[in-house]
Amino acid sequence: MTLDLAHYPTLAQARSPEALRKLPQDKLRALSDELRQYLLTCVSQSSGHFASGLGTVELTVALHYVYNTPFDRLIWDVGHQAYPHKILTGRAEQMSTIRKKEGLHPFPWPPESDFDTFAVGHSSTSISAALGMAIAAEKEQQGRKVVAVIGDGAMTAGMAFEAMNHAGDISKDMVVVLNDNEMSISENVGALNSHLARLLTGNLFNSIRDGGKKLLSNVPPIKEFASRAEEHIKGMVVPGTIFEELGFNYIGPIDGHDINGVVDTLRNMRKFKGPQLLHVVTKKGKGYPEAEKDPIKFHAVPKFNPADQTLPKSAASKPTYSAIFGTWLCDMAKADPKLMAITPAMREGSGMVAFSQQFPEQYFDVAIAEQHAVTLGAGMAKEGLNAVVAIYSTFLQRAYDQLIHDVALQNLPVLFAIDRAGIVGADGPTHQGAFDIAFLRCIPNMIVMTPGDENECRQMLYTGHLANQPAAVRYPRGAGKGITPDTEMTALPIGKSRTLREGKRVALLNFGTLLPYVEKAAETLDATLVDMRFVKPLDTDILDSLQQDHDVLVSVEDGCIMGGAGSAVAEYLMQKQYGTKLLQIGLPDSFILQGTQEEMYAELKLDDTGIVEQVKAFTEH
Repeated sequence: MTLDLAHYPTLAQARSPEALRKLPQDKLRALSDELRQYLLTCVSQSSGHFASGLGTVELTVALHYVYNTPFDRLIWDVGHQAYPHKILTGRAEQMSTIRKKEGLHPFPWPPESDFDTFAVGHSSTSISAALGMAIAAEKEQQGRKVVAVIGDGAMTAGMAFEAMNHAGDISKDMVVVLNDNEMSISENVGALNSHLARLLTGNLFNSIRDGGKKLLSNVPPIKEFASRAEEHIKGMVVPGTIFEELGFNYIGPIDGHDINGVVDTLRNMRKFKGPQLLHVVTKKGKGYPEAEKDPIKFHAVPKFNPADQTLPKSAASKPTYSAIFGTWLCDMAKADPKLMAITPAMREGSGMVAFSQQFPEQYFDVAIAEQHAVTLGAGMAKEGLNAVVAIYSTFLQRAYDQLIHDVALQNLPVLFAIDRAGIVGADGPTHQGAFDIAFLRCIPNMIVMTPGDENECRQMLYTGHLANQPAAVRYPRGAGKGITPDTEMTALPIGKSRTLREGKRVALLNFGTLLPYVEKAAETLDATLVDMRFVKPLDTDILDSLQQDHDVLVSVEDGCIMGGAGSAVAEYLMQKQYGTKLLQIGLPDSFILQGTQEEMYAELKLDDTGIVEQVKAFTEH
């Protein structure tokens, strides 16, 4: 959308951080108001992440105003909250393209802008990256500053504390801004804490503190008493003891919507040496009442009319695979009191809201802690409980060692319900579920299942639940074919496929929910179609049979070709020294950018037209 100067006169003067820094400080309040309104207009017209960005407007303005970005490094954690950052760093007029094919990346992305200093998308990486940059800045000796912005949710991951523990130990110059959007500050408390923050960052306090420490350094008992007294006084007023213990100088909490207070505090902190933590309290959805009331609902939004103060009701559609899982989970829990469901902070996305309400004693949200989620499930399984870990494909990557060492090595019956497998769409490369088949099938004791439709998904979840060994069911984002799953649950024979169509010369081996496309391709090609269902154990009997009367086998999957399901087929054909040709269709050896699922299927030739084109090209040579 075009930046209309008449509606956003102050924002028009701050199209870049360099221009922003030329504004007088008394203009920043007006700039923040206009930036928030521009963000509201942009996202309501184009869709995208919403509530998080509304909450970080003043913080974003202050950071670019005080720090000399991009020379000074600013690292955003995850990046949902970075829309105001994109607007202020020369991308305001491209905001309507965000999360769209060939448009702005959904998260900070270095190839897109020098101001995006680090690629993000997964939680809790910012402090580690910032520390690495701070170490580099110290070696450069050019006065470069480094700031990481991390949310209170991301602070629940162990990686954040690992990084802080290291940073505090080696005492490099860096600032961590803790954007706390779960608390609210009353006017009096906010004023007190803002005053305290200014005091704690002011020259007088710090010269007294540093001078006192120097003066008393040769008198150990007095030095220890003074240090304890300072910690005790601060501990009574601010909740920063844990950060101080990690070696950070803690400042705050301050009101993150008081633009002048944030600027003044950051300006003072910019002069400090060593690791600093600024605790900023913000409100998700700030400035749009409905988003303030329900930030989860307004986390990511479709196009909507802001005047309606609500989101449009989606038209009735087929149930999503997440909903299929959620229904199965509730049904299974009614029959199995030992079922325990675990999620690393993805209750809504994984379809677990109803389960959490109906079975609160069997539901465990461990926050953003994927490693803990997996080993928690392993501990439960070791003691005879039936653990189900619901996790996105892209987040399971973060718990790979636990999957191998704590679950598979001990052959523990943990069921992994892997959501967002394959192409996820608008969230782009950080969230594509491209690698789970490849990294799961090489692990001993694992069962890996790829349902072709909703009913298979339900029955595979049941099969995995009864398997008495590690098992995974992977399914995509969004809806399926529209099949209503059977209410009755039936365990599938492990490692057995189903033949859906008999054809000639070519046999299509389907792994997963690209099945509707593969069915159409099979009709066009007059090919045999086998829904393989299991990647591991592989149905080798069907492969033995197909190679006898087919010239070409074609594996189709929505995972990476390298090491994927097709590779499993290739390994078996090679082992048996069969001469049958094999074409592997799947995701290429590259990171897949954002776009709708349909757009990316077409671009990658994974839809029926693309499959037919690839098979014909292969068989004609």
